[in-house]
Amino acid sequence: MGKNIAIDGPSGAGKSTLARKLAEKLDFIYVDTGALYRTVGLYIFRKGIEPTDVDAVAAVLPEIHVMIRFINGEQHVYLNGEDVSKDIRLHEVSQYASLTSAIPAVRQFLFETQRKLAAENDVIMDGRDIGTVVLPDADVKIFLTARAEVRAERRYRELLERGQQVSFEQILADVNRRDEQDMNRPVAPLKPAEDGVILDTSECSFDESLMLLYKTVKERLN
Repeated sequence: MGKNIAIDGPSGAGKSTLARKLAEKLDFIYVDTGALYRTVGLYIFRKGIEPTDVDAVAAVLPEIHVMIRFINGEQHVYLNGEDVSKDIRLHEVSQYASLTSAIPAVRQFLFETQRKLAAENDVIMDGRDIGTVVLPDADVKIFLTARAEVRAERRYRELLERGQQVSFEQILADVNRRDEQDMNRPVAPLKPAEDGVILDTSECSFDESLMLLYKTVKERLN
């Protein structure tokens, strides 16, 4: 049985980047569960299905095969054999991922993949409901957050660096909408685990955030 670290938090909190770096420091495997949901969202987007059409989304799930491979320590996500690691990061896919992840059939579809990885490895897994639903018995549970404006600014700069044409106002609106969707969805809403630790990195640089996360996790693993 592997040791499990669950890191939850809202969109743009830096979970993926920080969790990946933390995994390197601890020699754990990093599992970006958001990438799994983005992969399903990408398939729905490509099929032209409305992400709120529960029956239509559930109907095509048997057509989807999601696989994770670790190449030189980096996670790659495959959709029906195609490496979609870059495509799932497109801005328009984010809303599809958020909306489809609220569908019970989608969550059940991906639960077993996540739990199998956690059972067989020392993993750091990040998402929206890892500590509350996916890995309720995780050794350490962190809720990583920051103010919406800070998260929007981080996301805005990230997308600009990737060459995407976006506005800060649009990104902030998307962050607020995503928060509303994730916190109020009927299935596995975004919230801190009762036995988790809340870390707010609004005033922290990336290196400061990483050290805070590392110190918190080490204290609870020992």
